[in-house]
Amino acid sequence: MSRQAKLNSMRLLESKQLAYTLHTFPDGIHSASGVAAALGIDPARVYKTLVGLTNEGRPVLVMLAAERSLDGKALARAIGVKRVAMASQAEAERLTGLKVGGISALALAHKRFATYLDAAATQLAGASLLVSAGQRGMNLELTVEALLQATGARIVAAGVDRDEPS
Repeated sequence: MSRQAKLNSMRLLESKQLAYTLHTFPDGIHSASGVAAALGIDPARVYKTLVGLTNEGRPVLVMLAAERSLDGKALARAIGVKRVAMASQAEAERLTGLKVGGISALALAHKRFATYLDAAATQLAGASLLVSAGQRGMNLELTVEALLQATGARIVAAGVDRDEPS
């Protein structure tokens, strides 16, 4: 087995003595639902990191389960702004310096983005979830508590199940 490069996300977790497990998958998979399928993991435990832009033009990161969609109005209310819209792929990549499919709140912790975790994650308390490691083809499994500690994310109601109206 080839040795994996140590990413900033891994260094951050190790510096805080937070346990994680690395999961690898084909780097052509760019969606959380694709990661869940490739790894045979419940999509409710695989989280994507979306980049949003407030009406003031401020970027925010929001982590949602694979099966959930962003409710921009709910997120805006929760963080006290008028509006939050999804950044385009080009905007997200320019703002973060990471490729879509590899955008990670863990890898971006040093950039001090306002970071939010969908409240649905609290149902996983004590259990683990997977998030991007900051590079396509690599996810890290860690507890919700460890993710919150490492990223400083705030829990907000930001998502809806895909079959619910937003």
